Amino acid sequence: MMKNSPAPGLKFFNTVRILGLNWFIIALIGVILLAYTWPHAGAKDSAVPLSEIATVGISVIFFLYGLRLSPQKMKAGLSNWRIHLVVQLTTFVLFPLIVILARGIIGDHGYDRIWLGVFFLSSLPGTVTSAVVMVSIARGNIPAAIFNSSISTLLGVLITPFLMGLYLETSSAEYDFGPILLKLLLQVLFPVILGILLNKVGGACAEKHEKKTGYFNQIVILLIIYTAFCESFEKKMFEGYSALLLLGLGIALITLFYTVYGLVSFASRLFKFTREEKITALFCGSNKSLIHGSLMSNVLFAGSPLAGIVLLPIMMYHALQLVMGSIIAQWFARNNIRSNS
Repeated sequence: MMKNSPAPGLKFFNTVRILGLNWFIIALIGVILLAYTWPHAGAKDSAVPLSEIATVGISVIFFLYGLRLSPQKMKAGLSNWRIHLVVQLTTFVLFPLIVILARGIIGDHGYDRIWLGVFFLSSLPGTVTSAVVMVSIARGNIPAAIFNSSISTLLGVLITPFLMGLYLETSSAEYDFGPILLKLLLQVLFPVILGILLNKVGGACAEKHEKKTGYFNQIVILLIIYTAFCESFEKKMFEGYSALLLLGLGIALITLFYTVYGLVSFASRLFKFTREEKITALFCGSNKSLIHGSLMSNVLFAGSPLAGIVLLPIMMYHALQLVMGSIIAQWFARNNIRSNS
C-alpha cells in the first residue's frame, strides 16, 4: 500500500525548514514585495501612521527585553571572561574593521549607500534567540551564549550609534546626531533601564510569555521593514541597483560570515577553548541581529529614504546566517554524537 505523499505546500515548508529558514524569512520577502507594489501606504505622508505605531512598538520591545534581564543571571555569567572578550571584540571591533578594510581595497564604485548598509550591519550586536538555538543544537555552552547575547544587546544600544556616527563623520554625508542621541535615550535606553528595574516585579511573567512576545517583536520588525522599504521605493532609491549587484552583495556577505568564522576559530585555538566554548564563540561572534538592526535603523534613519537600502544587507545576512549556521550546527551535533559513541 502506497503512502500518501505530502501536499505541495507542506513539502515546500518542510524544505524551507530543512534549509534553516522559517515563516519570518518568507514574511520578510512578502512585506518587501508589498512595499514595492503599494509604497504609498507605508510612506511618511500616508493616512495611516504606521511609522508612529512602529516607534511605539520599538520602545515596548526594549522594555520587555529589560524586563527579562535578570541582574542575578548577568552576574553569574561574568566568570568566563575569555569567551566574552572574544565574542564582544568580534561583534563590535572585528566586523567593522573587516568592512572598512574591504572598502579600502575594493572602493565604493558609486555604491556608497550599499557600503553604508554593510557597515551598519557590521556595527550591530549579535542575535539572542537564533545564536542560543544554534549553540544548543551544536551542544555548546548555553549559559555563556545567553550571557553574551544579552550583554551584546545592551552594549549595542550605545556602540552601534557611536560607530555609525564615526562612519558618517568620515563620509560626505551631513548628519546631525544630537536629536538622534536624544531619541535613542528616550526610545531605547530608558525602556531597557525601566525594564531591568522592574525585573523583580514582572520578570517571571515576561519569561513565561517570551514566545508570545517574540511574535509581537517579529510583527513590529515586519512593520518597520515595510515602512522603510515603502519610503525607499517611493523615492526610487533602488534605481540603478541590478540583480547582479544583489548577487554580488550576497556573495560578499557569505565571504564576510566565513572570514569572521575562521578568525574566531583561530582565536578559540589561541585561547585553548574547550569544544563547548569554541561553539559558543563561533555562533555568538558570527551572528548579527536583524531585530536590533530594524529597531536601530528606525531610530538612526527615521523617515529617511535611505532606510530600506541600509536594511538590505542585514536582511540578506540574517537569512544567510540562518542557513549557514543551521548546517554548521547540525555538523557539530553529528560529530559530537560520533565522538561519544
